[in-house]
Amino acid sequence: MTGIRSFFAIDLPAKIKQRLDKVSRQLQEGLDDVPIRWVPAENVHLTLKFLGDVSESNLEVLKDVLRTVVANHEKFEISVGGFGAFPKARRPRVIWIGIEAPPELASIQRNLESETARLGYARERRPFSPHLTLARVSRSASSRDIHQVAEALNRFKVGFLGVARVEAVHLYRSDLHSGGAVYINQYSVLLNH
Repeated sequence: MTGIRSFFAIDLPAKIKQRLDKVSRQLQEGLDDVPIRWVPAENVHLTLKFLGDVSESNLEVLKDVLRTVVANHEKFEISVGGFGAFPKARRPRVIWIGIEAPPELASIQRNLESETARLGYARERRPFSPHLTLARVSRSASSRDIHQVAEALNRFKVGFLGVARVEAVHLYRSDLHSGGAVYINQYSVLLNH
């Protein structure tokens, strides 16, 4: 039996997703020939912890982890805007929109990381850098393609896109299909007032 591909994340309000969609469409202009997988705006979310394949029996344990971690935190707001690329703008592999958040966000992420590590889930090697993934440049992209993306990113500007109130943290499953991933909310826990 295969596991359920799962992750913890924060969802975004519709108005922010609409603005992300507009930014994504503008950035895509002139990059039609480059092998890039654009994330549909409805799928954009703030990942806190990617778990990988999770057994059905572990889902209940992960729901408990989410309840325990979130119970200690208050609702907060994040600012969305600016953009960049990982590992860097001159060698883009992931194109992202930035997030500014109070310490509450990093605390939730750290607690989820610690609690899931105790259950045997691998710790993330890189430090937490909150972002919204807009696109992934394919591994098959040529150096010319990479240069073209880097030039487009250099010319493109993204200002402030809005504020999102974070009221819940979710456990999602990710079902992979030929048309891309479909995310299904498995469980949500509300933050305190």
